[in-house]
Amino acid sequence: MPAAPPCFTPAALKFLRALKRNNRREWFNAHRDDYEAHVRQPMTVIIERLGVDFRAFAPELVASPRVSLYRIYRDTRFSENKTPYKTHVAAVFPTRGLAKHEGAGLYFHVSPEEVWVGGGMYAPPMPQLLAVRGHIAANVKRLRTIVESPAFRRQVGQLEGERLQRVPRGFPKDHDAAEFLKFRQFLAGREFPPALATSPGFYRTLITVFRRVAPLARFLNEPLLG
Repeated sequence: MPAAPPCFTPAALKFLRALKRNNRREWFNAHRDDYEAHVRQPMTVIIERLGVDFRAFAPELVASPRVSLYRIYRDTRFSENKTPYKTHVAAVFPTRGLAKHEGAGLYFHVSPEEVWVGGGMYAPPMPQLLAVRGHIAANVKRLRTIVESPAFRRQVGQLEGERLQRVPRGFPKDHDAAEFLKFRQFLAGREFPPALATSPGFYRTLITVFRRVAPLARFLNEPLLG
């Protein structure tokens, strides 16, 4: 029999809620076994399963616990918030040939407040952003086919992210791709109730959304991969 689709147990959300109330090293160290058993281990299983299933529709994506799983520890060096731990668990799936946080990829997180599933390009440096804008200007019909398809609209929503108020320099104001060229980020995903993480449909939802967002990530990465 095929293995049951992986998901979290209610103990994972219980741990994350408790961590939010007790975000201290002493508390975390006393409950580290709960984190390992109910949060980190299930996440590892999910990532490994995605690594197998991505072969069917996004083989260019990296899905491995070593690369994909974000650490629970916060980087507090430049933050006024000195709490030491994140109160969500997250994974990213970058594209082979690009650094972990370069280009576009897929991502999901689970927190006491929500489950978010999607992907895109979060903070491209200016050379990458310029390359992507040029690619969009030359291929806007292809981009529209991806993000304006009924399935994308139904299962993901619409393209989101920070954007300029005006069409960037170098492009005519009436360019066919004007609205897409204003984007500084290219994000697409859906927010779900936290209870989804513990439901039998959790993994199916991941796959459904990822199947729709993967072509967007692939399109955005084309000018970066040469």
